[in-house]
Amino acid sequence: MKYKKINSEYNMDRKYKIGLTIGKFAPFHKGHQFLIETALSRVDKLIVMIYDCPEITNIPLSVRAGWIKKLYHGVVIIEAYGSPKKIGKDEEAIKAQTDYILGKVSGYKITHFFSSEWYGKYVSKVLGAENVLVDADRKKFPISGSLSRSDIEKYKDMINQDVYRDLMAYK
Repeated sequence: MKYKKINSEYNMDRKYKIGLTIGKFAPFHKGHQFLIETALSRVDKLIVMIYDCPEITNIPLSVRAGWIKKLYHGVVIIEAYGSPKKIGKDEEAIKAQTDYILGKVSGYKITHFFSSEWYGKYVSKVLGAENVLVDADRKKFPISGSLSRSDIEKYKDMINQDVYRDLMAYK
């Protein structure tokens, strides 16, 4: 069988798949875990881009990245500082965000974009990647970052114990 080297890894006669997911992971919850685990089951390499978002959480980006690194040793983490503050569904916000993402993942040929959000179709389009929606209606894991931030005790069972411990430490 012929092997070809791609991004320093060997692959046998199939297309090398690189996935990307993005988020604030503020806090990192079971819905995020399901998203990452779904992505890992479908790609050869997964990149997780974590936005700095001091306006939303006081948990440092490095701590949030550490949660993911501890659970998923093989993922590539991009700590995304200085992201555009313009958000929303308007053309200007979408362009600012997608341009930022493209800049952060330059050098990678992303084949799959994983999310549970409306913006997946826009990000995947600029990446030239397949858009993979994972539990977008939140039926499997009825949780979101904003919901968990609204009442951390109520949603404690949806949060990893290490994440919960850090959330209490930064209270």
